[in-house]
Amino acid sequence: MKKELLIGTALVSTLGAASVAEAVTATMSGNHQTGLEVESPDSGGDARNQNNDNNFTVSLSETTDGGMTISSSFMLMNENGSAGDLDAGFTLEFTDGSKLDLLNAGNASGSHDISIPGSAGSEGITMTTANKAPTGLDFATGATVYGVEYHSAADFLADGLKVSVSASTDNGVTSSSTWKNDEHYAIGATYVTDMGDTALTIGTGYSTTGGSITGTTPTTEENSIHFGISAVTGDLTVAVGFADGDDITTAGGTTSNIEATADVVKAGVKYVSGDLTFNIGMASGEATDNAFGSTGGSTDSADTVGASVSYAVASGVTAILGYTNSDSQNEGQSDDKDGSAWYIGANMSF
Repeated sequence: MKKELLIGTALVSTLGAASVAEAVTATMSGNHQTGLEVESPDSGGDARNQNNDNNFTVSLSETTDGGMTISSSFMLMNENGSAGDLDAGFTLEFTDGSKLDLLNAGNASGSHDISIPGSAGSEGITMTTANKAPTGLDFATGATVYGVEYHSAADFLADGLKVSVSASTDNGVTSSSTWKNDEHYAIGATYVTDMGDTALTIGTGYSTTGGSITGTTPTTEENSIHFGISAVTGDLTVAVGFADGDDITTAGGTTSNIEATADVVKAGVKYVSGDLTFNIGMASGEATDNAFGSTGGSTDSADTVGASVSYAVASGVTAILGYTNSDSQNEGQSDDKDGSAWYIGANMSF
């Protein structure tokens, strides 16, 4: 009996040790941001909203005996009931510093767009859905979840250079009257260098996306190119970016297809002074949209200017006051979505 107990104890101990050894490393991070937004459109009455931004991410990783790191992550559903990123794939990081994203990998062009400072608040006037003018640099970087993206190690071919390439296939859905993304190919690059006391970052990318539809075909496939530059001198950051391309989407409130030739310019400044951070930024986009197979059309536009002041109240806790002014047109006419909005709230991150 004594021997059986000793054997049983050794077996349980061994299994427990094996269980611990086989567990991957898990870390958690996220944020909870909530605040009051007040919108004051030029037409119609004011509107008040409580805006929430809640994220909870679990990151998993482990390193093989050969030194390669295998990682993945998933985001939990937030309290508003909208699903987060539940279909993240795997990332393989090799010993030379390069990485390979598998499944839901994304688009290499969008991975290298420059971050432009803007209001840190959660405010703004919502444009009409028929207005196709972009306000972001990655407005035409579509991809399906069935893809891969390769990221080079740092100092690829030159000091400070990193390059990414990506590709994805179709999602297997049968073609219908709505545009279906069949494939994409993209390349992006970021170059970082020092110019005296200034750290300079240059980002650029190109993406092309092919698709299919039952019926009329578009006059051009979806594609875009972007370029941006950011300069950091001490506590001051100045950045500017530009993007141009053809975007394929649906018309507002319908399943009709729209192809738009669009461009956008963004610029922003951020300054940190102790516990205070000051942001100001602008975006100006234009688009000419048409039904598939059509040309001509009038111009949609969107111009926004936003600013914010953030104060670090405590470790991980930031109070935010933001303001944004918007001016937009649809088909060359005011879409009654001009006006201003302000926001006051706080963000708690962990």
